[in-house]
Amino acid sequence: MHIGVIILNWNGINDTLECIASLKALNYPSYKIIVVDNGSTDDSLLQLKTHHPDLTLIENKKNLGFAEGNNQGIMHAIEQGFEALLVLNNDTVVDPNLLNAFAEAHHTHPKAILGAKPYLYTQNTHFDHFGGNWNAKKGTFDLIGYRQQEDHLTWEKPFAVDYVCGCALFATTEVFKTVGLFDARFFLFWEEADFCFRAKKLGYSSFIAPQAKIWHKVSASFVGGKPHTTYFWWRNRLLWIEKHLSIKEMRQLYHRVVFFEIFKLLRHYGLYALRYGFSRLSHSPKHTTYKEKLLQTQAALCGAIHYLFRRFYAGPEWLFKKNIIRY
Repeated sequence: MHIGVIILNWNGINDTLECIASLKALNYPSYKIIVVDNGSTDDSLLQLKTHHPDLTLIENKKNLGFAEGNNQGIMHAIEQGFEALLVLNNDTVVDPNLLNAFAEAHHTHPKAILGAKPYLYTQNTHFDHFGGNWNAKKGTFDLIGYRQQEDHLTWEKPFAVDYVCGCALFATTEVFKTVGLFDARFFLFWEEADFCFRAKKLGYSSFIAPQAKIWHKVSASFVGGKPHTTYFWWRNRLLWIEKHLSIKEMRQLYHRVVFFEIFKLLRHYGLYALRYGFSRLSHSPKHTTYKEKLLQTQAALCGAIHYLFRRFYAGPEWLFKKNIIRY
């Protein structure tokens, strides 16, 4: 099986170079690395061309996000005739046996999208998470194995999930041809859950291949910190719900959970704005804490509003900067 490994880089050249170095140590006989640069403004392109002129390099003119950025690599790989693809985060380091493990798991589960066993890079006895299972009562996903410690017993056999963590997603090109690409509207967050659920409707499953091991630095590209992640989590969660729940299920979830959560956000936004204002006037050391909470609440509300007005893709520019409050 000829495998294409797709890495998306956006101003993260040090992580990308470390990832490539680990990929070049793979013992799998037939694979090729495809790097997609997502409009980096640092010296990523120069570094890649200097240190790895042998790699396939796709140059996007701007930051297209995780979804559409990887789509460029997926389309190229399909055109080149690869039999399977691994969409891999650039902030990962891989085990030399990674592709062998995925290939073996594919033979056991030929109709499955496969995920890896992702350890934390800085705490390599603990996991990031394997993926998630949909929790209809909460209106979100329960993450599987989130920050749990490896015990060499619990997670040793392949197991099914509703979606696999997008830091390492393996699928045959047949899956992408049948299901389609990532939905570019998500930009980042929830796109792999959307992809796996679309695939499920067409007869595919999602499984974890525990022998496929990686080490993940976790959200290295979220330059805006928690507000950055919170905005996309909220906006894309609502888009995911729209795409995959029936009208009846949506109505029930909004009445039971979503409206309550948004009301709570509005209340907290007013509260944190007042506390932040007073703490600045009084020079309280707590003003930094209130500022962080205000920013995160603001980002969540902004995500919900942008979903309502169908503003998808990249999101507002202020999200990509730290400590900027917008009223």
